[in-house]
Amino acid sequence: MSEPGFIWPVRVYWEDTDAGGVVYYANYLKFLERARTEWLRALGIEQMELAERDGVLFVVRRVTADYLRPARFDDTLAVCCWLREVGRASLVMEQTIMRGEETLLTTLVKAACVGVESFRPAKIPDTILERFAS
Repeated sequence: MSEPGFIWPVRVYWEDTDAGGVVYYANYLKFLERARTEWLRALGIEQMELAERDGVLFVVRRVTADYLRPARFDDTLAVCCWLREVGRASLVMEQTIMRGEETLLTTLVKAACVGVESFRPAKIPDTILERFAS
């Protein structure tokens, strides 16, 4: 596996856990979403601006996740992102959640580019494709 293209730190709070202090499985998806949003922001892509200027949004179409180890209350995690594929109207990203050197979760996330009004597939704007290429 290559070095991640982006790493976003996350601290686990009580609100993220079940009664036993273990992160509730669906909350990992929130961590992944925040990291993808911050990755786009680091590339200079603001999602609201994308919607208003270009009339498109990125929406999650598919997530496959392997839960390997539990995260617990007060853990410091690193959510890592790699861009794996860029299509005309979709992206595939690999994401992992790490606690130190230990991998807790691995995922593949496919995001579709859709029109704001129609929610039908739309071509990724060239300006965005250029940012992914750099």
